[in-house]
Amino acid sequence: MTGARLFFKCENLQKTGSFKFRGATNAVFSLSDDEAKRGVVTQSSGNHAGAIALAARRRGIPAWIVMPSTAPRAKRQAVESYGGRVTECEHTVASRDAACNALQEKTGAILIHPYNNAQVIAGQGTAALEFLEDVPDLDVIVTPVSGGGLLSGTSIAAKSLRPQIRVVGAEPKNADDAYRSLASGKLEPAAKAETIADGLRATLCPLTFSILRERVDEIALVTEEEILSAMRLLWERLKLIVEPSGAVSAAIAIHKKFPVDGKRIGIILSGGNLDLDQIPFVRAPK
Repeated sequence: MTGARLFFKCENLQKTGSFKFRGATNAVFSLSDDEAKRGVVTQSSGNHAGAIALAARRRGIPAWIVMPSTAPRAKRQAVESYGGRVTECEHTVASRDAACNALQEKTGAILIHPYNNAQVIAGQGTAALEFLEDVPDLDVIVTPVSGGGLLSGTSIAAKSLRPQIRVVGAEPKNADDAYRSLASGKLEPAAKAETIADGLRATLCPLTFSILRERVDEIALVTEEEILSAMRLLWERLKLIVEPSGAVSAAIAIHKKFPVDGKRIGIILSGGNLDLDQIPFVRAPK
């Protein structure tokens, strides 16, 4: 279908349904005992929230989670089922940051940021590490980019193991701040448009931006329609439940947003958490 050989790292099958459990576990279990007993706090639209809640439960410490009111119901329910204590906020980045800061001040908990954290980035990089152990001769590795934690960890691991590999980030056109940031050479603000890829609305931070500038070869963009068509194709052909954010990396290969012919392309399907009552490519009954 693409003229390439596509290999998939199915993080939609990971604990909590996304790659986020890797970074959350590494960060939570890297805390000292004195730090851990204070509990942890974070802000997330869903996948990092669930991952922190479960990692904290496994360590036996409390977790306070700030989630936007627009977060998918299934993701909030998952966080609560893992024992996370949810505080709602508006869905803007500023509102999430403010609510998280207030909660941290109130509880004294340790902040574990979704991507502005070296331990989180290192944990996310283990997906690429495992991928290249299984398929060592990949020409390209592709991952979605939002705040940049997964793409940063992927680029560090992949370039260290296979210096000649091409690392490509995938981003919705409606949330293209990483693309604009790498093009301009400075951090750009979040796009104002809405995207169905709810997990990709965050913006880069100085830490992830510096890593991406050094190690990522390209950021490619896909439309909302291309995300949905890739998501549906993954469901139909691979029989995998993949959320829109997770399908973005496949979309840029399927729709040939970079040279793919004859390449061995590794695609990280980052997650599979979505509200099954709101499947976006199913038409409502008449």
